[in-house]
Amino acid sequence: MTNLLTLLISLLFASPVWTTQNSGVTARLRGVSAVSEQVAWASGSGSTVLRTTDGGKTWSSLTVTTDKLDFRDIDAIDANTAYALSIGNGEASRIYKTTDGGQTWTLEFKNQNPKAFLDAMSFWDAEHGIVFGDSIEGKLDIVVTADGGKNWNRIISDKLPAALENEGAFAASGTNIAIYGKQEAWIGTGAASKARVLHTKDGGLSWQAFETPLAAGQSSGIFSVAFRDAKHGVIVGGDYTKEEEAVNNLALTYDGGQTWTLTSGLTGFRSVVAYVPGTKTIVAVGPGGGDYSADDGKTWKPIVGPGFDTFSFVPRKNFGWGAGAKGGIGFLKF
Repeated sequence: MTNLLTLLISLLFASPVWTTQNSGVTARLRGVSAVSEQVAWASGSGSTVLRTTDGGKTWSSLTVTTDKLDFRDIDAIDANTAYALSIGNGEASRIYKTTDGGQTWTLEFKNQNPKAFLDAMSFWDAEHGIVFGDSIEGKLDIVVTADGGKNWNRIISDKLPAALENEGAFAASGTNIAIYGKQEAWIGTGAASKARVLHTKDGGLSWQAFETPLAAGQSSGIFSVAFRDAKHGVIVGGDYTKEEEAVNNLALTYDGGQTWTLTSGLTGFRSVVAYVPGTKTIVAVGPGGGDYSADDGKTWKPIVGPGFDTFSFVPRKNFGWGAGAKGGIGFLKF
């Protein structure tokens, strides 16, 4: 019975198919957030923020600011509310928010420390969110909000593990942070001597750091982390300068991130990983292509079609959007 059930699940989620869409822009898109079958948001270089309300048939270009910024992450709360995060040293790292579908935006956070560099953000709900940045002078940089972004507060360093030299995250897909429940989160790091996962159970107030077996270095480490429940998670990455290689770039955990088991099966560098909501099926995507697993990461098959930098499933659905270079947008469905 168990084998039959596994086979049926595998067949149910077989052969994911990409449908390419026209974004109307040529910017490199590093952020995407799917809300429903009709609504999704995307973001990228050149201050680009896009939104579709017709399932991707058309994408509207939104004006967030006249400043030239690189929006590497976007997180939508609903069809009208979204946060856009820009990267860069000091004041180039910012967070903007809209509550009217992108017609107007409010600057909620601007880095004042010239050495600070934000990488990614995620939200438990409409009020509670978390942001991770590169370490500053040996200290990890984590910022949280509990009031919908009106106030952002840095976690004091004595509540954080000591940072490794140069430890930070790769702002490649906006998926360095995975959240679960109301207060739990995991952050994948890189660009240091070791690739680590940081874990909080109390909304970011306290943290533990766990080593992983992923290859680490200046251009390698964890690029994306995802959890399907409080125990089962996956990390992917590799070396972004060697996109065709898949060396020590995939690991699984069964104990909430305390230990990680190195595995294989990906066909290249991967910048984003995500579970099909409510299942054990996983998708891993990178600029050169994608792979999927229907058995909780044990075995993998390539996804036929283009590659993308980032990906987002619609909540509780088995489809979503990928986004990448030259304004690339794709809709993936199982």
